[in-house]
Amino acid sequence: MNSSFALSMTALAVATLVGSPAALAQTTLPTPTLKSVDVSARQDPLALDEPSSSGSRLGLTAREIPATVQAITQEEMQQRGLRTAREAFADIPGVIAGNVPGNPATLMMRGFSGNAISILQDGVRVSTSTIVQRDTNTWHFDRIEVIKGPASVLYGEGALGGVVNKVSKKPNFDGQHGETLLSVGSFGTTMAAAGLNLPLSDTAAIHLDASSLQSNSLYDVNNNATQSQGLTGSVLLKPQRDLSVLVALDHYRDRYAGTYQGIPLVSSAVARQPSHLVSTTNGLVVDEALRRVNYNPAGSYSGAEETTLRGKIDWTLQPGWSLATDLTAYTAKRDYVLSDTQTFAAPTSAFPYGRFVRTVQRFYHDHQFWNARTALSHEGTLLGLKNRFTVGAEYNQTRFASLRQSSSSTAVAAVDPYNPVVGTIPTAASAYSAGNVNFDSKQQTTSIFAEDALNLAPNWLVLAGLRYDDIDLQRTVTNYNVTPNSVQNANPRYKPASWRLGSTYDLNPDTTLYALYTTAATPVSSMLVQSIVNTGFKLTTGHSVEGGLKMNALDKRLTFTAAAFYIQQNDILTRDPANASLTVQGGSQSSRGLEFSLGAAATRQLLLGANLGWVDAKYDQLIEAGGAVRTGNRPINTPTTTASAHASYQVPNTALTLSALVRHVSGFYTDTANTIFVRGHSTLDAAVSWQLAKQSTLTLRGRNLGNAFYGEYSGYPTTNLYIGAPRSFELSLRSQF
Repeated sequence: MNSSFALSMTALAVATLVGSPAALAQTTLPTPTLKSVDVSARQDPLALDEPSSSGSRLGLTAREIPATVQAITQEEMQQRGLRTAREAFADIPGVIAGNVPGNPATLMMRGFSGNAISILQDGVRVSTSTIVQRDTNTWHFDRIEVIKGPASVLYGEGALGGVVNKVSKKPNFDGQHGETLLSVGSFGTTMAAAGLNLPLSDTAAIHLDASSLQSNSLYDVNNNATQSQGLTGSVLLKPQRDLSVLVALDHYRDRYAGTYQGIPLVSSAVARQPSHLVSTTNGLVVDEALRRVNYNPAGSYSGAEETTLRGKIDWTLQPGWSLATDLTAYTAKRDYVLSDTQTFAAPTSAFPYGRFVRTVQRFYHDHQFWNARTALSHEGTLLGLKNRFTVGAEYNQTRFASLRQSSSSTAVAAVDPYNPVVGTIPTAASAYSAGNVNFDSKQQTTSIFAEDALNLAPNWLVLAGLRYDDIDLQRTVTNYNVTPNSVQNANPRYKPASWRLGSTYDLNPDTTLYALYTTAATPVSSMLVQSIVNTGFKLTTGHSVEGGLKMNALDKRLTFTAAAFYIQQNDILTRDPANASLTVQGGSQSSRGLEFSLGAAATRQLLLGANLGWVDAKYDQLIEAGGAVRTGNRPINTPTTTASAHASYQVPNTALTLSALVRHVSGFYTDTANTIFVRGHSTLDAAVSWQLAKQSTLTLRGRNLGNAFYGEYSGYPTTNLYIGAPRSFELSLRSQF
């Protein structure tokens, strides 16, 4: 199936590239008007006056929403060579992202990660991001929208640190047009993709997209073949002027052979090429000699196959009144068969250079979800003042089954770091004696929400929102390691209420000040796989205060935003100070920070951009097992500073465009004890593009041109570190027709 899909994709792209003139000559549809690419066309580099579907349901622009709302468009993803979700997430200002095998494309935002970040698909949250997120090909997204800070008032529990919304491409009536992409690059990486928008009549249009990415390893690691495919399509119907109906079907598939767990730290006494990448309290180092070694046994892999059917009905009832209904059905199967624990042990006579002690895990997900949401909106006046409001309800149901098996450390042999005999993944059920547990969950959530934006004056807007969720969770945990099997049940019920109140004030048409207070709720662990013990804890609560500035200058050729924020999460799990064997709620975590973004169309040929983020995150109160006090420590994977700058220059009177992107990430810790510190890094990407014809662009791209050896993200255990990809090159051909 994989090879045929890739072959079909390649054939489609090639046929479109070399055969489209003949094909178009035979069609009876109108000849499309080609869109020219002109760096001067986008006057507002940060699009402050564009509506944001993720930041509000009121049709507000990014300027009107009193929060940090940002977006990466498909065009920007193409220009920057962002092929996958992880690459796109890492391009978000103030964010770092990693490909942890159990949680691909995981990210940190404003000092929070994991369950505290919600990732949406077309405005719908299927479940915790640590459960559903995959490293999807970005070809299928029209844009990726980001809301920084708590957003539970819009999307329910889990959105404390922020929300990322992946918005799919959709049909339109602006003519027949399409595009293709073919690329080849380092590490045996190839990509083929194609998309087509086709108006069938004045009342119907379709959009189709397909993509296939293949690589020996995106990180240049041994035995780590990657493949990711997507096939998406949608139909837009407008049977009458005041009614539109969208039906969309998305299918994604991925598989990572020999999953990469990161590079395990070793003792400095045995390291052959010890680096200065990490600083530890126990003498462990990152050995560059192990850069490409993969310690996963043969037969290890992770993969997923997911399908989503969506429907959206927008109906204008009468002037000023509209009704929107969203329907979503989702199903997925995910497999994780791997060695996710690789711990360095001291040298012995059999292993004079030390050894890695490994365990093996087999996790499987069977996941079904459906959601229905409807909202009634009105735009008019209230007491003579401009007012927009929406009220709505949402209901969803989840069925989730997960068999989770783990082996002892003797199931697979220890390996020599420098001459590993990795063995094979055990298949006998007897090998998984350390853990053999099945989680069955049924979750029903009923929600009501309301939002209102009132203009107290033409230049002064007040925004308020409220959401109430009733979450009914039924959990059954079956332990197959005991005879008779142990079965535990729980039926917790959570009823969080979230709200926000904010305001924007226009000092002049180009300069806006804003302030916002908002709350959020987040479970203590992933709701669908939490232990029976954890179901007895209430949701954690959080709140945020944010203020900032959004402005344009030079006839909107320069855009600048600034934000200052403070977020606090209460009731995280900690240990009882009087009895460290007892887990209780009462811990807390907080972050405060500053963020700046600048975009400038300096000339008709030159685009510039820069971002800077600073965050001071810490555990305000945390005690771990054994009574270890972590209060005052920094959360894992949280650098204090992130920064980037990019430039694009179209050489006058030529078809040549030069671009470059510099990123910097300061150091972070891999453990809550703050004993393993990963030093910061900087990388440089650059590209040269040549417009072959009005329809085609050839691009040569280099990533990490300085060949920086750096830590991208930490995983599990804390002594494993995901190393960023080394220097690589890519040649791509993008055609539009």
